[in-house]
Amino acid sequence: MSKLMVSVSGVRGIYGDTLTPDLALRYAAHFGIYSRRGKIIVGRDSRTTGIAMFHAVVAGLLSVGCDVVDLGIVSTPAVLLVVEKDADAAGGISVTASHNPEEWNAMKFVGENGMFLFPEKADNFLNSLDTLPGWLRYDGMGTLSTFDNATAIHIEAILNIPYLDLEKIRKAKFKVVIDSVNGAGGLISPLLLRQLGCEVIELNSEPTGIFAHPPEPLNENLTQLCAAVRKSKADIGFATDPDVDRLSIVDENGACLSEEFSLLLAEDFILSRKPGTVVTNLSSSMASEDIAARYGCSVIRTRIGEINVGKKMLELQSPVGGEGNGGIICPEVHYTRDAPAGIALILAYMAQSGKSISTLAEVIPRYYFKKDKIKVVPEKLDSVMDNAEKIALVNKVDRTDGIKILGDKYWIHIRKSGTEPIVRVYVESDSATRSSELCAETITRLLKGIT
Repeated sequence: MSKLMVSVSGVRGIYGDTLTPDLALRYAAHFGIYSRRGKIIVGRDSRTTGIAMFHAVVAGLLSVGCDVVDLGIVSTPAVLLVVEKDADAAGGISVTASHNPEEWNAMKFVGENGMFLFPEKADNFLNSLDTLPGWLRYDGMGTLSTFDNATAIHIEAILNIPYLDLEKIRKAKFKVVIDSVNGAGGLISPLLLRQLGCEVIELNSEPTGIFAHPPEPLNENLTQLCAAVRKSKADIGFATDPDVDRLSIVDENGACLSEEFSLLLAEDFILSRKPGTVVTNLSSSMASEDIAARYGCSVIRTRIGEINVGKKMLELQSPVGGEGNGGIICPEVHYTRDAPAGIALILAYMAQSGKSISTLAEVIPRYYFKKDKIKVVPEKLDSVMDNAEKIALVNKVDRTDGIKILGDKYWIHIRKSGTEPIVRVYVESDSATRSSELCAETITRLLKGIT
């Protein structure tokens, strides 16, 4: 049996295993009570279990007196945006397991400010689950309504980013290949691209929830997109994950850029127009500091989890931030990772510079990642982290989130995932060979004595 993952990122598990309809109903009911039995906005990605999850969530919310607004299949950023813009909304739930495989599903909980629950509020909510929900009688039930304009609102917010030159983007007439992996992105990305004057070649746009390839937009999963860019002689290719908050890029030669490059390119573009403090997490590339220095700016690093980044961005009024997994946060749209916003920013950068995406990528400082993970039974995760403590004894360490070992032109970040029962090991250094060797050596030491 898999482990139910409960964290600041929400509640996720394999549907029918640790994540069941009755559990979804109970979490939703508690969230409704936590949200003062107010109006709750609910949207979902395209997973085949999404309809069942949606009905369980709605049953829980209605039964504690919440009025529920159904957005249907939409991007997660759109859910948050609608919550923010609806003055009567007390919160929201996005039913999505984001980049996880098809068998997973999840609930991400949104506060009345339209952001995911801040860590302290998430802790308060999760601590309330020990009590039984206060079910209401027949005369206290909430109502269910639908709202069909969430995607239009999302697109409008992106087109209103003040430093986008829409005329230049449209005049460029970019040819773009978009791979939506049969997730929610097929319902927004092609529409946005056409409004930006692009010739669009769609891959996997039907929101069936039967993912065309592993849904995390990593280089090894994007061979179809790379081939399509080369065949069509496109200017660029984009890939998104099922709930459309992560973005990867393929250049005009059909070569994948590292997922880190999505955020780094966005930083370079935005800081050239709106200098300020960049906020990113501990596992994102050292290149952020190099890019920020070009514009006389600094970088603040947070714990993993986009809400940690978004909260700090809000506090500092940062113009750009995000996570190195392809998660770009553009506050002019919203304080959440947003792949469609990222698409518009990258195209604007190309249009305003007059340069190809490969040329723009060439000036990004080059470091080399090796990312791996350790899968053990859940009860042995702590033993792996105990070994990490032994490694950390003779190194300079940042303990903000897990253990990040800091060396000369390299770092090693070891932490338990908040979304899967694994330990992640990320390494970045000044050479690919060095990163691979450091990662392999670290994993060997982490597994020492663990069977």
